[in-house]
Amino acid sequence: MANYAHPEVLVETDWVKQHLGKPGIKLVEIDVDSKAYAAGHIPGAVGFNWQTQLQDQLRRDIISKTAFEQLLGAAGITPDDTVILYGDNNNWFAAYGFWLFKIYGHKDVRLMNGGRIKWLNETDKELTTEVPQITPTQYRASGPDLSLRTLLPELLKQQPNQTCNLVDVRSPDEFTGKVIAPPGMTETAQRGGHIPGAKGIPWSTAVGANGTFKSADELRAIYLDKNAVDPNKETIAYCRIGERSSHTWFVLKYLLGLNNVKNYDGSWTEYGSIVGAPIEK
Repeated sequence: MANYAHPEVLVETDWVKQHLGKPGIKLVEIDVDSKAYAAGHIPGAVGFNWQTQLQDQLRRDIISKTAFEQLLGAAGITPDDTVILYGDNNNWFAAYGFWLFKIYGHKDVRLMNGGRIKWLNETDKELTTEVPQITPTQYRASGPDLSLRTLLPELLKQQPNQTCNLVDVRSPDEFTGKVIAPPGMTETAQRGGHIPGAKGIPWSTAVGANGTFKSADELRAIYLDKNAVDPNKETIAYCRIGERSSHTWFVLKYLLGLNNVKNYDGSWTEYGSIVGAPIEK
């Protein structure tokens, strides 16, 4: 990790094991739902449900600053804590959580490299079904830092002139419009395809077989050396519902050190349903 632009945002599973229970370090498992956490989690970790706790339940949006404060306070987290995030689906939803933590100004938040599946595959790592006893805190957030997020009006202003890097991190079949959503996924759009001018670089190209991030040199070869992403331009990543694009946003901003990277969390389920919006296949 020495060659990453910000190696401090990643920790390995061995590091997590060595720091279990230490003051000032809080573990949070973030999954698409709570089933995986309930089946077994890292000792001491609290669980956040992406669908019900990190998403506003009345409108399609991230949770408010107040809701974020209440969530972290109930989890016993303070602004001075080092928070380690990990989760299912190759850390998609943990990366979304990392993005949300940064939007609301938490200083020291990190991803556990390889996520839940890597921990499960290591024989010296234990799981528990015991929910930790929490002492609530009065968490106070800052922000929101909207420089990390792209909303539809901003995207539509930039799109005709293609003044930014648009990175579509979905699968090739989603990018071409062959399918609108991966098998078994319910969130969908009215049309298949991609935003005009976007380059298809699947999120999966950034990780190895065990789910850990590839080396800095390998990541540069994927995103920068072939001019797929111009580091001098603003970069916007998108996927279908904003979680896979959070993963790529993390790679571009923190591992490769690009200065101006945003996550379009409305992604294809929003853009692919807009009346009159241009689409490419």
